[in-house]
Amino acid sequence: MSALTLFSAAGAGASMWSTIIMFVLVIVFFYFLIIRPQKTQEKKEKAMRDSLEIGDEVITNGGIVGIIFSIKDDTVLIETGSDRSKIRVMKWAIAKNLTVHEGEESK
Repeated sequence: MSALTLFSAAGAGASMWSTIIMFVLVIVFFYFLIIRPQKTQEKKEKAMRDSLEIGDEVITNGGIVGIIFSIKDDTVLIETGSDRSKIRVMKWAIAKNLTVHEGEESK
């Protein structure tokens, strides 16, 4: 083999490794900037939904504001408006709890 053939084979191996390293760096980048913060946010939302109590004022994903009237396993009955109408929504549809309980920090 000539010296030129050996150098081109070595260059191809180095190119392959640099491609693999760049691919791994992109995966690490996506993990720390997208996946990890999203999982942290999901944990906070689940903790908020698990800590709901009767009498809490909540906002749903659809923008409905109401007070929790009763809580079942996966549904919440909220009372809205001055006419005291009740709406049953899924727990995952609760976007925000406006009531601050003792021991919680307001953010």
